[in-house]
Amino acid sequence: MFSTPILAQAAGAAQQPGMLDGLIMFVPIILLFWFLVLRPQNKKMKEHREMVNNVRRGDTVVTAGGLIGKVAKVKDDNEVEVDLADGVRVRVVKSTLSDVRSKGEPAKTEEK
Repeated sequence: MFSTPILAQAAGAAQQPGMLDGLIMFVPIILLFWFLVLRPQNKKMKEHREMVNNVRRGDTVVTAGGLIGKVAKVKDDNEVEVDLADGVRVRVVKSTLSDVRSKGEPAKTEEK
């Protein structure tokens, strides 16, 4: 009967990890998140921005809505005029272009 309280006292309370220990644990998680998520996303955004800024007259473009047409005129920094068919010309905001193909570049095909 008397040995039980003594054993409980001998074990003692577990020490709380320090604030530095908790911070050290999160550093690898933050680095992993940076290299697997943020860095590739930033790279993809930069490539898209370059592609959209280099749109020229005569390029074939694909909009986010899936419309394919030829650039007839680059209006200003934000818009382009796209010919979808004979006599059909629409103004498109540059940021909605999902793909830009050069004049002589063939359509991309998926390889199986």
